[in-house]
Amino acid sequence: MRPLAFVDLETTGATATIDRVTEIGIVEVDADGTVREWQQLVNPGVRIPPFIEQLTGISNAMVADAPPFEAVAAEALRRMEGRLFIAHNARFDYGFLKNEFKRLDITFRPLVMCTVKLSRHLYPEHKRHSLDSLIERHNLQANARHRALADAQLIHQFWQKIHVDRSIDDIEAAL
Repeated sequence: MRPLAFVDLETTGATATIDRVTEIGIVEVDADGTVREWQQLVNPGVRIPPFIEQLTGISNAMVADAPPFEAVAAEALRRMEGRLFIAHNARFDYGFLKNEFKRLDITFRPLVMCTVKLSRHLYPEHKRHSLDSLIERHNLQANARHRALADAQLIHQFWQKIHVDRSIDDIEAAL
């Protein structure tokens, strides 16, 4: 099995070139199956809009003393290096990280896998493939929603679930 990084971010908005990361969550799975988890609040350097505060529960006060992205970039990169980058709606998370690293003159180009697309391929009979839909459909256990590590854990649970429900050949074909 190749090493994996299940990644989720919380941000100040939806535009990767303008908005900034407020929290990173990573579930690392090594080739031998060893699992490690990491999360880090990030001071975005801009105000978190009230809507985002309400959605994520991450307030401006919570990130006031958190390190800026440049202070955690090396650690985040180390945890994802050489791993398949797996995220739900991966374009969002990858886009934000790519832009955050670009601001630091660091090239970020992992091999990326999107669990929304994977779910669509493996479960075409279902219309909805949001993380909330996957929680309900696959009885995933959510400790929280819209917090980076909790959502990364949900993506990892989905990955484990598909390996019970589907053959490795079906999964490989979908990938």
